[in-house]
Amino acid sequence: MLTVVVGLLCLFSGHTVRTQDATGSRFVCNAIPPGAEPGCGYVSTGNRVQSSSPVEDELRNTIIQLRETILQQKETIVSQQGTIKELNSKLARCEAAADASSQGKSRGQGSRRKEYGKNTMGDLPRDPSETIDQLGKTMQSLKGRLENLEQQSLRLPSTNVSAGGVSALTPLPPELRELLRQRLGALETQLLRKVAELEEEKSQLYNETAAHRQRTESALNSLLERITELEKSNNAFKSPEDFKVSLPLRTNYLYGRIKKSLPEMYAFTVCMWLKSSASPGIGTPFSYGVPGQANEIVLIEWGNNPIELLVNDKVAQLPLSVSDGRWHHICITWTTRDGFWEAYQDGERLGTGDNLAPWHPIKPGGVIILGQEQDVVGGRFDATQAFVGELSQFNMWDRVLRPVDIMGLANCSAYMPGNVVPWIDANVEVFGGASKAALEICEDRAFDS
Repeated sequence: MLTVVVGLLCLFSGHTVRTQDATGSRFVCNAIPPGAEPGCGYVSTGNRVQSSSPVEDELRNTIIQLRETILQQKETIVSQQGTIKELNSKLARCEAAADASSQGKSRGQGSRRKEYGKNTMGDLPRDPSETIDQLGKTMQSLKGRLENLEQQSLRLPSTNVSAGGVSALTPLPPELRELLRQRLGALETQLLRKVAELEEEKSQLYNETAAHRQRTESALNSLLERITELEKSNNAFKSPEDFKVSLPLRTNYLYGRIKKSLPEMYAFTVCMWLKSSASPGIGTPFSYGVPGQANEIVLIEWGNNPIELLVNDKVAQLPLSVSDGRWHHICITWTTRDGFWEAYQDGERLGTGDNLAPWHPIKPGGVIILGQEQDVVGGRFDATQAFVGELSQFNMWDRVLRPVDIMGLANCSAYMPGNVVPWIDANVEVFGGASKAALEICEDRAFDS
């Protein structure tokens, strides 16, 4: 009878929750399964409220760690993309600096030599290969953790209970295992793709750097070759004055240019050796033009006209004849006083005159051209007025030389370079196919005669 009463009380309490006092405590009773021994001390494991087991906590923590790893790898990839962009930017700046340096080679050689040893890439970030190695180590770590999870899943306790109330061991649910495998597979695929992209960008960057280095070395080699040629050219003549300028064609683009200009002068003497057989007329051995007056000083034989001397565009005809294909020494003197002039050929004075631009000073700052007549300062040449032949020993003084001095120059018994324009290799440049060649004029003249 006592057993029946206790059972009824337990059945009744299974559907009732009673509050005892102000503290809010309560009792919870479970229904008694059929065939079980009635008693209030029975504890059911079928439908109870449970806290998370340690294994589930470990799985949850593992998933959180995987998510954090994915975020970290994304940040690493973004950082490496920024690194590659910065490398490309620096490469572009290097190429721009190289183009700028090619425009200023002669002006900045000294400063560039000082910069050759400087490390201009010292502020670059780490090499992409370090990131690739780091990603590879991360992949190996993730694979190891996946294998550990699969091994642990074989030993996870389930929520099923045996008849004796003891937990049994069952495998991890396949849905969770498949989800973990998919997440890790996607991460592996993404990492491999990023590694391939980094490898490709690294290869392209190295190729571009190598191409840039090759272009720079080629430009430097060309510059060195040009310098060597110039040095050989400067050393090709026994003496700086032993050379000639050859103008073989009657064109408007072959000419020589004297680098020095003239000061203001009230007298001058110009002497030269020339050789020509051109017909009709030898052309223009030299011309001097200044702003506002292209014909400040001109020596010209044009067509069937005699050789003429122009000063400030005023003309005097000279009794010279030099178109026989042999070397001839000619000298012209002029003074502003009364415009007096003299003409010498092979040491002999063949003519004089006056009233050639009297009291006109020769203007400074102009351009001396060999072989062409100037219509504007330094240009606009006319092919019909071009000199055809060879020139040498073009010298100019700011005074009238004595006849004895001119005779000494003509017979090679004296050497007297011009005090305004001396004939030296470094002072003469040629254009358009004109050329300079070694010449000892006195020996060559003796051979002609």
